[in-house]
Amino acid sequence: MTDWWCEQAWLDDAPVAGVRVREQAGVITAVERGVTAEPGDERLTGLVLPGFANAHSHAFHRAMRGRTHDEGGTFWTWRERMYAVAGQLDPDSYLRLARATYAEMALAGVTCVGEFHYLHHGPGGTPYDDPNAMAEALREAARDAGLRITLLDTCYLAGGLTPEGHTRPDPVQQRFSDGTSSRWAARVADLRADDVLRVGTAIHSVRAVPKIELGEVAAAFPDAPLHAHLSEQVGENLAAFAFYGLGPTELMASADALGPRSTMVHATVAPHMELLGSTGTNVCICPTTERDLADGIGPARLMADHGSPLCLGSDQNAVVDLLEEARALEMHERLFTLERGVFSPAELVAALTHQGHAALGWPEAGRIQVGAPADLVAVRLDTVRTAGTAAAQAVYAATASDVHAVVQGGRVVVRDGEHVLGDVGRLLAEAIEPLWAGERA
Repeated sequence: MTDWWCEQAWLDDAPVAGVRVREQAGVITAVERGVTAEPGDERLTGLVLPGFANAHSHAFHRAMRGRTHDEGGTFWTWRERMYAVAGQLDPDSYLRLARATYAEMALAGVTCVGEFHYLHHGPGGTPYDDPNAMAEALREAARDAGLRITLLDTCYLAGGLTPEGHTRPDPVQQRFSDGTSSRWAARVADLRADDVLRVGTAIHSVRAVPKIELGEVAAAFPDAPLHAHLSEQVGENLAAFAFYGLGPTELMASADALGPRSTMVHATVAPHMELLGSTGTNVCICPTTERDLADGIGPARLMADHGSPLCLGSDQNAVVDLLEEARALEMHERLFTLERGVFSPAELVAALTHQGHAALGWPEAGRIQVGAPADLVAVRLDTVRTAGTAAAQAVYAATASDVHAVVQGGRVVVRDGEHVLGDVGRLLAEAIEPLWAGERA
């Protein structure tokens, strides 16, 4: 049993001074308000928030940070470079890269990640001896880094969608594909949940899963979270309308892929927002990726007003800072609406914490309350970024660099800004540099 004394802790929708959080076996058993620290308490200074949920990640994209800006282009040209990285990974190198990436997330306050996983097989699509070897590498990486993970095992069958129809997977995309939705489901059925990993599912997109198989994928695991990329670019919408006469949201609705267990990622240019909201479908916004890839600013406030709970993701991991993602949710709306305060600080914290956990199938997490996992993130309020900041508005000022302690399930993962694995920058360099051997710096 451990007592964590918090200088200020985010309870319900606001910070409270002097809070003791009692934890036993990784679960919060008591929360005391307005108390002073006592000998034996583990002290957490600054503002203590619930653990952050990164609801959408592609761990292997982290290898591309700072490597894709020299020739401009579009999402589609960026994707070609991403495929070049994907084509090199195997279970061992993927473990090294994912472990380092997840450790970087932990340093930023993330205690749970949703890994949108489609890098399933070996070169040419040949399965490994263990068909889920790449997924098991992600499980091990999350455990080592101190995160929980929802493995969003992704069905990816077609190479793309044009006005003339779906295309065949190219050589790299063959690694992503099980060939049919039934073979995908059979492989996923062999995955087992444990204390670190819960099994979720994903439709890569309406580009990668033809309409005839969408319903089978959506129905395969009805009790698991279901995620999908949706309307990230205008080109996807135009191709869907041209070939099917339906937009991506309508295609998802026709497959019964919408609802409270479902999360649509990006929805940057999504028509039919009322379909998402009326079904209680979650929407995951990834602001730093959406601006990095020039995808645009999604209508987050409108989607929330229609009834869609919002959560946040780091997606391609060009930035791993969930506080920045939360702040950008508001700042992008300011650019779009020319108004301030479109989202309240409490709404941003909700997207950062319990709404993201719910979308990942961990509804008990993301709050500092009895019965929740003891996930605590301490943010300094005395740095050059946060000095003078009101605790209730810290989400507008703090960055990942201000996170100084992270507790996940009662386990200290980050202390004094240092991860238990040691030098995470070194781990990242050792995992990434071999993937770019031979290319110019």
